[in-house]
Amino acid sequence: MSDHTPPDFAEFLRQREIAARAFINGDFRPSRRLLTTEAPATFFDPWGGCHAGPEQVLECYERNASLFAWGSCSFQTLHVAANDSIGYWVFIQRGEVRLQGTVEPFPGRLRVTEIFRREDGQWKLIHRHADALDRE
Repeated sequence: MSDHTPPDFAEFLRQREIAARAFINGDFRPSRRLLTTEAPATFFDPWGGCHAGPEQVLECYERNASLFAWGSCSFQTLHVAANDSIGYWVFIQRGEVRLQGTVEPFPGRLRVTEIFRREDGQWKLIHRHADALDRE
């Protein structure tokens, strides 16, 4: 990865943060626009699942978003880089969420790696690995 980061990648990451916040509030629409529809696509979810293929990843994301009733979060970026065709973001996501049908929110901390690919001039999420952060 070169030191050159395309200017549109920073804007894309801002949109990615907006989509992540919408997701934990039960709104899948912003995330849908950012997901690839082309193979390969993978998602290693926080519950230990492995989803492969753009359709399976999209279905998992949509199903998971529907579980959330409310949430707030912040992002601590550890690494980020991109060239003209591929990029990545490694971060800690901290927040509080409430699931559908529950009253009390609970804290959450995830360690996350995301990989993005430029497709037809737009950045798309092609891989996400998220799991619980047990200690810092």
